[in-house]
Amino acid sequence: MRMTSRAVWAGLSLITVATPLLAADPSDPDWPCIQRRVEHLSIGVMWPHPIPEEAGSLPDDLRNVAAQLALRRVSEEQARDLVAEVAADRPDFTLDDYARLYQVTFDQIDRQRAEIVTGIVGYAQNQSRLAAEIDELQAQMAQMEAAEEPDFDRIDEIEAELDGRLRVFNDRASSLTYVCESPVLLEQRAYSIAQIMLAAAG
Repeated sequence: MRMTSRAVWAGLSLITVATPLLAADPSDPDWPCIQRRVEHLSIGVMWPHPIPEEAGSLPDDLRNVAAQLALRRVSEEQARDLVAEVAADRPDFTLDDYARLYQVTFDQIDRQRAEIVTGIVGYAQNQSRLAAEIDELQAQMAQMEAAEEPDFDRIDEIEAELDGRLRVFNDRASSLTYVCESPVLLEQRAYSIAQIMLAAAG
């Protein structure tokens, strides 16, 4: 039993490596990513021209284009082709028209990104709860092993439970880079599409 306990303690040492990732910014314990937590993007950073007040009013075909441009599975090349089709079909399309199209596209990208940010916060909170559960099981196990007459059956149960939680914790921690990448990729997409439209507008 002592040999197995040492294995669990070795596994617990992984927590000391992974836990700091749960709070990359000490002032925001619910944010595990290196980049600063930003709930919503600013369209003014992406689009360097005024957005017409009636930006939301687009015909259905252009709303469909905006919806496709906002999809992550649509490549940058495909996005460029979509904008080129708009330019070809509407030779009189002005900078204001592109601004309207971009506003609708941007809003959809920003909404996706905000949902992901909320999901990341939930991810970090779940990891924190899991770390607290691991600490509690660790304390129980240490207390039971120190007893004059240890209940080895119960120790085995706690050890198995602890091992399961450790596996989940470390599996989730290993996916942190991918999780934190998603908002960055969407921000880059919003900027890229702005550049495509600005180039089409001349």
